[in-house]
Amino acid sequence: MTSLAISLSQAGLFITGVALSSTQRFLMMLPLCLAVAIVYKTTRLERLKEVPLATAVLWVTIVVSMYSVGVGLWAMFNFFA
Repeated sequence: MTSLAISLSQAGLFITGVALSSTQRFLMMLPLCLAVAIVYKTTRLERLKEVPLATAVLWVTIVVSMYSVGVGLWAMFNFFA
């Protein structure tokens, strides 16, 4: 471990995780997906005017796809378990 990690652990920080409900975990995915969509579209598009709409479309696509995959895996788990 680095000296910073040792110092933080001795100070009592980062010993226990933050308790999040399942809804809070799902909601924390939204800003992460938005950041990924903004960075991706900003690097791919030539005209800056196109970025907001393209980012919104990509963000919705990512979020819907991730939730769909999650529901599909959950359904498969419940079906086969």
